[in-house]
Amino acid sequence: MSSPASIPDKPALEGLEAKWGETWESAGVYRFDRTGRTRGDIYSIDTPPPTASGSLHIGHVFSYTHTDVIARFQRMLGKTVFYPMGWDDNGLPTERRVQNYYGVRCDPTLPYEPGFVPPFEGGDNKSSKAADQQPISRRNFIELCERLTVEDEKQFEAVWRILGLSVDWTQTYRTIGDDARAASQKAFLRNLARGEAYQADAPTLWDVTFRTAVAQAELEDRVQPGFYHRIAFTRPDGGQIEIETSRPELLPSCVALVAHPDDERYKPLFGTTVTSPVFGVEVPVLAHHLAQADKGTGIAMICTFGDVTDVVWWRELDLPNRAVIGFDGRFSGEAPAAITSDFGRDAYAQLAGKTVFSAKQTVVELLRSTGELLEDPKPVQHPVKFFEKGDRPLEIVSTRQWYITNGGRDPQLRERLIELGTEIDFLPDFMRVRYENWVRGLAGDWLVSRQRFFGVPLPVWYRVDADGNPLFEEFIVPDESTLPIDPSSDVPPGYTEDQRGAAGGFIGELDVMDTWATSSLTPQLAGGWDRDDELWNLVFPYDLRPQGQDIIRTWLFSTALRSLLEEGVKPWSHASISGFIVDPDRKKMSKSKGNVVTPAAMLEQHGSDAVRYWAASSRLGTDAAFDPQNPTQIRIGRRLAIKILNAAKFILGFDAETAAAIPAGRAAVTHPLDWSMLTTLDAVVATATTALTEYDHARALETTEQFFWNFCDDYLELVKERAYGTAGGEDGGQASAIAALRDALSTLLRLFAPFVPFATEEAWSWFADGSVHTVPWPVPGDVPESADAQLLTLASEALITIRRAKTDAKASQKTRVAQATIVGPLAQVELLQLAEADLRAVGRIEELGFGPGDALAVTHIELIPNEEL
Repeated sequence: MSSPASIPDKPALEGLEAKWGETWESAGVYRFDRTGRTRGDIYSIDTPPPTASGSLHIGHVFSYTHTDVIARFQRMLGKTVFYPMGWDDNGLPTERRVQNYYGVRCDPTLPYEPGFVPPFEGGDNKSSKAADQQPISRRNFIELCERLTVEDEKQFEAVWRILGLSVDWTQTYRTIGDDARAASQKAFLRNLARGEAYQADAPTLWDVTFRTAVAQAELEDRVQPGFYHRIAFTRPDGGQIEIETSRPELLPSCVALVAHPDDERYKPLFGTTVTSPVFGVEVPVLAHHLAQADKGTGIAMICTFGDVTDVVWWRELDLPNRAVIGFDGRFSGEAPAAITSDFGRDAYAQLAGKTVFSAKQTVVELLRSTGELLEDPKPVQHPVKFFEKGDRPLEIVSTRQWYITNGGRDPQLRERLIELGTEIDFLPDFMRVRYENWVRGLAGDWLVSRQRFFGVPLPVWYRVDADGNPLFEEFIVPDESTLPIDPSSDVPPGYTEDQRGAAGGFIGELDVMDTWATSSLTPQLAGGWDRDDELWNLVFPYDLRPQGQDIIRTWLFSTALRSLLEEGVKPWSHASISGFIVDPDRKKMSKSKGNVVTPAAMLEQHGSDAVRYWAASSRLGTDAAFDPQNPTQIRIGRRLAIKILNAAKFILGFDAETAAAIPAGRAAVTHPLDWSMLTTLDAVVATATTALTEYDHARALETTEQFFWNFCDDYLELVKERAYGTAGGEDGGQASAIAALRDALSTLLRLFAPFVPFATEEAWSWFADGSVHTVPWPVPGDVPESADAQLLTLASEALITIRRAKTDAKASQKTRVAQATIVGPLAQVELLQLAEADLRAVGRIEELGFGPGDALAVTHIELIPNEEL
């Protein structure tokens, strides 16, 4: 960093981002230097990697500013801050963007083509038909992904730099890069070796649009219109049992009826059988505690599978599987074997190949024709499961999938995860409940396989028997030293490519990992896990995981799980959870709602310090309203940043020769009013330090800002005549005023530095070497016992009263006062007399008296008419 710079005639915020961003980068101000460091010297941050194929929005600026404030504070405390940046380019958004931009689609069965040239570049990034896209190998597809996302990441980085994130840009990673794929596959293989990863044929939540399995963490309920249909099952004695269902199309997959074991209406029927309408299948009547006596008729049909409760009943009651819906969301062509009657099989033939919607209409008409639809369907609004990125209700199909244990079926692991959560300091603490509720509510293990083409491949192959059938239970795994691998194009040890798919040979797994299976390893990806042991031991467990509240169940939980399984410890000490950004109507801003605001224009219009101020004004876990048409807080932030520059220029503008002769620090401070100000400032330092240590950046900013405005409005006015050397007395206390002002300026710039880094760095450069962001955080200084913080408060009140008296007299503040008297309680008046000279100077008062009174007030004020200075 350069030596002190000259003070501009008109300080301005414009251009500071570019000026100081380049300076910080060239000087390596935020570079992570591990040389000679121990774990205790490091403050490490598990930075959220933004999705590189998307676009930054104001919510990113909001939450990342919170993290940057803490990073800057810890750096000034003397910590070596490990603050990396990752790019999440592994997932469906990137896959779609690459498909549309280059006109290609991934087909993992195709061989790699060196030097592949895509059919075109620069698609409109809108959905296009797969038939129009050229199929290419997964390796070729990943290469195109890396080419495109590099450009996206440059744009993201540019915005982050403008915002002033103090990231070390040499510490970056990509979730689809070689190191990330190797780490993801290595962690999976170790899960597999320890028995924590397994494959199973099981009911799976399935999105028929994306043709992929969906994990529990990716679900969301959406209220949808529907109908309840009251239908009749027939008892052996000819009687009927009435049930209500919103999914009559699943009647051919019905395997039982179920009621609560304590429901007196149905107790006599438990253990008996009934016959399903239309399809004529005999099914048992069973008892289970999840049945709801107050819902519908109190008895429900179990189908394979209508919802997740059906899955629980099917598993716990050991029922047969009569699934009828295929991966495409249509009814399969073959009727379940349990349907044996001619009428039932003919009825099913009318459903074969139909969508769920069309099949429902057909079944309702069949029920009407048989008289087993007992009344007209009743409209209802009810929650339906959707894939968070999908637009069609999920189905449940039976597939072979890979899972990782997560406590959903292991009570002991579940309790270990809950205990792990108690070891993490959630900020704010009430966010811990969301984590615990998620863990306690897990209904099954973590489904980690995805039937997508782009992603991190599951690193396994399968043996093929002599008849050409794959033996899925006999998988082959690679050596860790060969990772990353792609089973669709790489060959397992001991085999050759010509044995792929051949009898006695092998086949490669085509599925990829859930994106959270990679994102859950961000501590490992950034920290050099099993790749750079020195770095890993310096940063892990991390000090901080910052993130949004909406991904506690996904990113936070899955990271905690992987850390527990692999390392046996928590991944971080603190988890800071930011709130949402909401629009003026208090609706969460999101792309799907179309109310997202991108930050580039806001940063350009108002300046980065102003936008950072707005973000830092909100506490963790608290939603913040944002109105782009009236960004009040941002305007306040800009005013503050400008005031910091102007106040610094004013303080540094006193006689240079006189100021140069004054020793640095507080040695020259003698005046009671100056000591009162410094005592008050010391209390601000203590409060701000405690607040930031407790991750309450908003309180630190609020406390500092409140003092700063009082400092500018009152203290500067009270002492400026003395600082100029124009006050009365032998020396007027000029040296004391200048020393106090400069000490306060140094302290205030450091207090504000984490929040408004550009204005503070600019002002710091006018009088000091180096960067304000690497100097020590301020600490309370030495003050005499006689120092009294109340003196500044009383002097400020008196100044306000003097100004009001002139205003009431319709006189200028420059009007001289012949005589004025300040009255108040005796102790206050006696204390206030210590600031008499400053009050006379700022009020243009020739004679100032003091007297007793009930409350502090200025009386007997006498203006000198028609005379202004």
